[in-house]
Amino acid sequence: MPGTSSGPSPLTIGSRRFDWGSRTYVMGTINVTPDSFSGDGLGLDVEAAVAQGHRFVKEGADILDVGGESTRPGFQAVPLEEEMRRVLPVVERLASEVDVPISIDTYKAPVARAALEAGAHLVNDIWGFRHDPAMAPLVAGFGVPAVIMHNQRGREFREVIGDIRAGLEIGLRLAEQAGIPRQRLIIDPGFGFGWAEEHNLEMLRRLGELRDMGLPILIGTSRKSTVGAVLGGVPAEERLMGTAATVAIAIAHGADIVRVHDVAEMVQVCRMADAILRPRPPPPEADPPLAEDRQVHRQ
Repeated sequence: MPGTSSGPSPLTIGSRRFDWGSRTYVMGTINVTPDSFSGDGLGLDVEAAVAQGHRFVKEGADILDVGGESTRPGFQAVPLEEEMRRVLPVVERLASEVDVPISIDTYKAPVARAALEAGAHLVNDIWGFRHDPAMAPLVAGFGVPAVIMHNQRGREFREVIGDIRAGLEIGLRLAEQAGIPRQRLIIDPGFGFGWAEEHNLEMLRRLGELRDMGLPILIGTSRKSTVGAVLGGVPAEERLMGTAATVAIAIAHGADIVRVHDVAEMVQVCRMADAILRPRPPPPEADPPLAEDRQVHRQ
């Protein structure tokens, strides 16, 4: 459960310290793509992407996650040069203009390198270091934190949590071999990446079973197709309330970071869930007035 004393160690990302268990952190998604599944792709409009980043920060985002390739089912890989052309101007601008960490959402080491050189502070790899063998050594060399996601695509299904653990353990071994300290890692079970609808729902119900891995948990349910399916096939832009439900449930089961498209609304969901699940101790009572103070007031 959130807020336990045995939780993950605090982590500094960029200039910010993340105290896991104290509250839920919000990662705002900036898709510099023309074909995002969620309908919020910004194409190559750098100004629009930067403006969205500024708006997300004002709305309460703790991290901005910049991506230049749609990872929807059946996506076509974007050439390296094109992906860099999309994300680098946005990363560079945001890194110099906002005071929250910038994450680069890529599984390609050359893109990650260029983004880190442009000012990014965190690597978010949807293949958990399994796709590009150069990624883990790159992250180690830059000394930055990383998100290791389990991606079920192309893997044989056995059992939801068991499959997630197996995939994450591969990424963690690759990180260890590369020399990345374990406390710099964040895990993501990969909601929507190769799972059937019922498996995604089971993942949320059982998310707390991953807490014993001792690492902060990030989850991205926002506007995903499972939400649309449960709500009767509604399009991405009509999945706000369904997403809110998944975010609240994820927090109840131990999520530390939620990756979302609708920052203002999900910040409210997080704050309400945190107030219920992570109650703050009452402020200390004021000391009673001394006897001489009471005597003065009576005169």
